[in-house]
Amino acid sequence: MKNDPLLSIGNIAKRTGSKVSAIRFYESEGLVPSIRNPGGHRLFHRSMIRRISFILIAQNLGYSLSQIKGALAKLPEERTPTKTDWDRLSRVFSKDIDEKISQLQDLKEKLTGCIGCGCLSLKKCQLYNPEDKINIKGAGARYLLGNSFKDLS
Repeated sequence: MKNDPLLSIGNIAKRTGSKVSAIRFYESEGLVPSIRNPGGHRLFHRSMIRRISFILIAQNLGYSLSQIKGALAKLPEERTPTKTDWDRLSRVFSKDIDEKISQLQDLKEKLTGCIGCGCLSLKKCQLYNPEDKINIKGAGARYLLGNSFKDLS
């Protein structure tokens, strides 16, 4: 990162569309390193723009800061990450994102079928849960998540 220009926290915030307070928080959480100038102001390597952008995208996708920090730990600290470094990181997330897409598509089909059917059949409806019996299988919309009435026997 020797040749990577240093930018002020305000500049980084403007470039990433983040608030300065968010960048300070990311720094305090160990997600982005900074350098202090003689006046005590935070300076960041320009390469932190990509790192912060990744954090923002990952948060919008529902990843926790702990998960994001674990992923970012796989990037080199002694140099600016290369395309290969980011490709390696994206492969890990791609698998997880593909799985989430599949789950969301399955949920969409179940909801569309259930809401659109109008059957109000208490024996096959995936929203009906008499006496909250399916809770023995866990929290949440168990029938939409894959359980069935057969699981109660």
